[in-house]
Formats: sequence, C-alpha cells, structure tokens
Amino acid sequence: MQYNSAMNFEHLIQINDPENPLIEPLDRQQLWQGLLHRVENPIPFLPGLEAFTILERQADTLLRELDFGPAVIQDRVTLVDMHSVRFDIVPSEAHAGGGLSIAIEEPEPGFLFLRFTYETTLANNPNSEDQAYIEYVKSAYHQSDVDCVRIIRTLAAGGPLQ
Repeated sequence: MQYNSAMNFEHLIQINDPENPLIEPLDRQQLWQGLLHRVENPIPFLPGLEAFTILERQADTLLRELDFGPAVIQDRVTLVDMHSVRFDIVPSEAHAGGGLSIAIEEPEPGFLFLRFTYETTLANNPNSEDQAYIEYVKSAYHQSDVDCVRIIRTLAAGGPLQ
C-alpha cells in the first residue's frame, strides 16, 4: 500500500558483526523466529499494548486487533517466509492507516541486517513547523526497532522477556 503525501522512513540495523566478538551472532532462522514472535505475541514489542486478538489466520496473512486501551486498531500482517514481515494498519475513524515492513537482508554470508521501512500518513513537509515532530517520530521508530532487536536477541538466548 502507498499513502499519499506521507512520511516514509527507512533504516537498517546490523544484527551480526563478525569483527566484534562481543556481539553474539544470530542466524537467519533465529532472526525469523524472533520476527514471528513479534507477530504472534506483539505485547513485548509494542509499549502500551494491553491485549491483542488474532481475528483471522491464513497461510501467509493474519488480521489482528491491537488494544492500546484508549485506542483499538486492526492490522493485517503479511509474511514472506524467512524474508520479511509486513504490518498494514487497517484505516478506520480512529486511525488513518500506515505500514511497516521488516525485511531480513544478508548482503554476504554472516552479515545479517534488518531493514525497517515505515509508511505513515504524517505529512512530510520540510518547511513545516511539524518538522520537529516528524524528527521525534523517526527517533521513536528507530528506538522501537533497536528494542525489537534486543528482544529478539533475548528470545534467541532463551532468556525471559520483561
């Protein structure tokens, strides 16, 4: 889905760094399992999420209802096995919609990255007084994605989630 005059934001997070022995490497399977966990149990990944329900399940898509207390939204999740997960918020009176794609990239063996691509309904006008807000939103997305990778690492290590 494309959103007209929307703010699109994309960034990479490096998962493995073969030159840094302090970073525990993950393989594609561990990364994929972590992304699936985000689909099946989004609560640890989405601050403020109080409850969720999977409304529909098909081979490679799910329709979920996410309860944030004051706001309830639906999103459609599309899976491309071992490659990517896409979340599309179903537009409603409460939310204009938007999308997030998380793709596993491996430019060479052992070098894994996650590419996060956001499509929002926020106007992206560089001359707007809203620019500071847009930068804040981008920063929040980036921090959320860093936290996502931290949670995936915790899961891969067999540790408990908070």
